[in-house]
Order: sequence, then C-alpha cells, then structure tokens
Amino acid sequence: MRVIGTVGLPGSGKGEAARVAREEGIPVVTMGDVIRRECRDRGLDPAEHHGRVARALREENGPDAIAARSLPLVEDSLDSSDTVLVDGIRSGVEVDRFEEAFGDDFLLVSIEAPFDLRADRVTERGRDKPAEDGGEALRRRDERELGFGMRDAMDRADVVIENTDTLEAFRSRVREIIRTEAGTADGGRSTSAGVER
Repeated sequence: MRVIGTVGLPGSGKGEAARVAREEGIPVVTMGDVIRRECRDRGLDPAEHHGRVARALREENGPDAIAARSLPLVEDSLDSSDTVLVDGIRSGVEVDRFEEAFGDDFLLVSIEAPFDLRADRVTERGRDKPAEDGGEALRRRDERELGFGMRDAMDRADVVIENTDTLEAFRSRVREIIRTEAGTADGGRSTSAGVER
C-alpha cells in the first residue's frame, strides 16, 4: 500500500500531477472536491465561496476537518488499488492526519515554482487574471493557503519537485515518482525525480 500526498501553492502543478497519476491508473482523491461538495450542500457556488467554506469547515470541525473527510475516500480507493494519490494537502495538521492513518506508507511530495511562473500558469488556465491585477488575486490565494499552514506541510515533504522546466519534464518526474512508489519501476524511492529530504 502507498498513499502519495501532494502539496503546493496555486499554479505549482498539483492538478497536472493528478492527471499523470490518473494516466498511470492511480486513483486520485482531490481534497478540494470535499470543499466543493460542501459548498453545494450549503447552496453556495464553489467558484465563489471555496475559500470561505474551507475556512468554515476548519473552524467548525477542527483544522484537520478536510483531511478527515478525505480519509474514507482514500480508504475506499485502496480497496481496489495499492496506490492512491491525495491531491491538495494544505497544512501540517493534515499531514499529521495522513501520517497517523498510513504511517510509513504515506509519502508527501511538495510541488514548487516561483510566483511569476505560477502567475503565468494561472492566467493561462483562466482561473485568475494576475497580469491584469498585478498578481494580487494570486497573492491573496497564496496568503489564504499559507494561512492554513501550507508552509509547514511543504517543509515536511519527503520529496520536492521544482516545477520550473517544461511540462513534459515535470510530467516525467511525477511519473517516475508514481511508478517507483507504486512498485512498477525498479529500485527504491526516487531521488532523481526530485530533491529527497
């Protein structure tokens, strides 16, 4: 069994890493989907109220509330797959929850990129318009994520991928880590695919 968690600021490449996992036949549990579902349950638009509902869930149910709601989804996925990727860990408290649940079978991957590069990516996918507002929307999102404790989670990562090269190079690094951790490649933990801590 292997549970691979990803952490990273907006535009770092977490969604692309999840796409690679799916292409490799690895189920993906997206923690943001828990928040989007809660938005809909509360009659709110996920695109507009995602951050507010994420804060509310943590205030109402504790800082690990979203991880706690994600765990059953991970466990269900492990019924049919030896490896699961958890997309979008946002705090050290959430890392604690996954480590408690899966112990040494949990691997945390931090995906990192400079602000300007992330701003370009976010603009390209149409989520924010950093070029129009000087990056303020992305800075606000970064502050919100860091406010949840993301820096602590990133600092605790087992593997860091610096996503500053081409898309194909990044996808190749992610694929190597997934195949190694899923036991479909030779050898132990990948060090060539990222910086091992």
